[in-house]
Amino acid sequence: MKEWWVQVGLLSVPLLAVYLHIPPPRLSPALLSWKASGAFFTYKHQSIFYRDSTGAVGSSDVVILLHGFPTSSYDWSKIWEGLTQRFHRVIALDFVGFGFSDKPRPHHYSIFEQASIVERLVRHLGLHHQRINLLSHDYGDTVAQELLHRYEHNKTGSILINSLCLSNGGIFPETYYPRFIQKVLKDGGLLSPIITRLMNFFFFSRGLGAVFGPYTQPSQAEYWDMWTAVRTNDGNLVVDSILQYINQRKKHRDRWVGALMSTSVPRKLPSPEALKKVLPMSTVSVLDDHISHYPQLEDPTGFLNAYLNFINSF
Repeated sequence: MKEWWVQVGLLSVPLLAVYLHIPPPRLSPALLSWKASGAFFTYKHQSIFYRDSTGAVGSSDVVILLHGFPTSSYDWSKIWEGLTQRFHRVIALDFVGFGFSDKPRPHHYSIFEQASIVERLVRHLGLHHQRINLLSHDYGDTVAQELLHRYEHNKTGSILINSLCLSNGGIFPETYYPRFIQKVLKDGGLLSPIITRLMNFFFFSRGLGAVFGPYTQPSQAEYWDMWTAVRTNDGNLVVDSILQYINQRKKHRDRWVGALMSTSVPRKLPSPEALKKVLPMSTVSVLDDHISHYPQLEDPTGFLNAYLNFINSF
């Protein structure tokens, strides 16, 4: 009996090793097209992916799209064409640690670094004298708040913000409740690297599906695209490091919430009406009840129309 268990153990070791180093899924035709339409620039030896499309003739307006966690710039694919019909330039990037960008480890991932990457991209594209419209989601909301703080305080290299639209992010950290797995990953210590290596498509899709509405769930192919973007460059192994942004939100609350409360920049918050009491000068939009955390994917037409109505209002 003892010999049998030894044989099972010896067999399990190589099988587990193969599982933990399983290669990422191949890019789907849609992801291949997205990547082929983009380019890369360098920020402190890190390769950062971005897309830059020229759109509306006769317009000089520029919009930069800031994606959420744990996904990528591909989140904006369903409204990309609609935005190009309104804006002269439509730009999106994968933050470091996300999508097709580099995912260094070990690395101290921070909102401050991501904001600096956006500023460097603006300079890389020669748009540092151009007023920029920011459209953000989730994690990108906090990056946008840091960019707003730098703009309001005339920080060197800050971008000129024309308008700001935040969607479904933890604007007020005291009202944000991370899911159990997020708490474990960000505070799990030695357990976190083990969990990230054991992460697979099943658990990823189940976890992400929980933040979509019951009638607006992604298709299986869309889940695979999201998972493929995470797995590219071993991104699953840095999820726990990136999740430190939750703690950063709490630590720097006054800086980031203060930027929103004091700015005169036109801003839109697709969030509950209660926000209007705290930020009375903001425009607030609430989509249908069945739309959940990813409005640009769950209701792209409604989300796009709400955003364009805001842009055309000033």
